Amino acid sequence: MHNHVKTMSRRAVLGSALGLALASCSDSGGSAKSGDLPKVSVGAIPTVELAPLYLGIQKGFFRKAGLNVVAQQFPGGAAVVTGVISGQVQLGFSNIVSLLTARDRGVPLVAVMGAGTSTGNPTKDINAVLVGPDSHLRTAKDLVGRRVAINSWNSIGDTTIKTAVRNLGGDDWKIQFVRVPHAQMPAQMAAGVVDAIWEAEPFRTQVLQSGGRILFDNLTETYPKVQIAQFFTTLQTRTDNSQLVASFVAAMKESQAYAQANTDEVRAVIKTYVKVTAAAAEAMQLPVWSPELDVQSALALGQAAHAYGTLTDSPDVAGLFGTA
Repeated sequence: MHNHVKTMSRRAVLGSALGLALASCSDSGGSAKSGDLPKVSVGAIPTVELAPLYLGIQKGFFRKAGLNVVAQQFPGGAAVVTGVISGQVQLGFSNIVSLLTARDRGVPLVAVMGAGTSTGNPTKDINAVLVGPDSHLRTAKDLVGRRVAINSWNSIGDTTIKTAVRNLGGDDWKIQFVRVPHAQMPAQMAAGVVDAIWEAEPFRTQVLQSGGRILFDNLTETYPKVQIAQFFTTLQTRTDNSQLVASFVAAMKESQAYAQANTDEVRAVIKTYVKVTAAAAEAMQLPVWSPELDVQSALALGQAAHAYGTLTDSPDVAGLFGTA
């Protein structure tokens, strides 16, 4: 990411290019044929929080709003940030720590809406730190000196895990984090490559159904109900293509409300973009979908990231959320 944030002129050129590519979207009507709608790429990751995006595409909510939205998968939120900065995708989904880290490094990213909040129930949440059935680990403090799989470094996973370990008096600096895509974590743990894994749904449930167990809920250790991620774009894209962003947000709000009211369809659609067993899809925990940006949750995560050195300055939540 450092290569992207060094040159403001490069971002300006990229932003202008995005503006030219997307400008026609603001004039698109809901009655436009699919071939007439401009393609809008949205960076996504293979977790349950993205179900409303895929449902919105499937149900035609975005086409009704004049957008031909296409989801492009990345291995983690930090990679999505890089994709948006480079212009590979126009909008993206990423966790709050990755977004605040980009702001901390001078990248003018802006959140446009919330994208998924944890349940607040440590035993029935959408994330968890898990261990295998034969593991001797019993608390977060036992991770000191152990290898833990996360999907991105300097992100929400390692930030919240460090917080849980520190809460019990453990030396969080001695945790050995290993970057592994969510889908590959169970096999890495079974092979003994890592001692514990930080999993999101539906992989969390698949591990539990295979005999694994929850070591602790890293989210509730940091904040009662964490707004894990937001949809975001660059400041220039939001400025130059305000109608596109507004149309996307309106359609996503409709998609989120639909997902909240039709959980059976959420469990069905996730199987179209994640390799998941039918049993796990049926039993997985679902997040709370709310478009509102949660300032207090963001501050809690940002302050934790600052304490561990991920952020060099205080978290710029106001700049990210546009409330400055």
